Amino acid sequence: MTRLVRGADGSIAADATGKMAGRGTYICDEPACREPRRLAEAVKRALGAAIEPGLLGTEVNNATT
Repeated sequence: MTRLVRGADGSIAADATGKMAGRGTYICDEPACREPRRLAEAVKRALGAAIEPGLLGTEVNNATT
């Protein structure tokens, strides 16, 4: 699983350490969970931040490698 964090400034980033400050949520490693539209909806629901589909795709996918 990959942790995503919304920082105090509203930015969203992958948290490889699991220790970044801010509101966090986890995204599963299944390809379906990382589909851009589904990922954007999950981030909006969990972190209360709207993002464009595909905006986090590269960062999230690189966090698992």
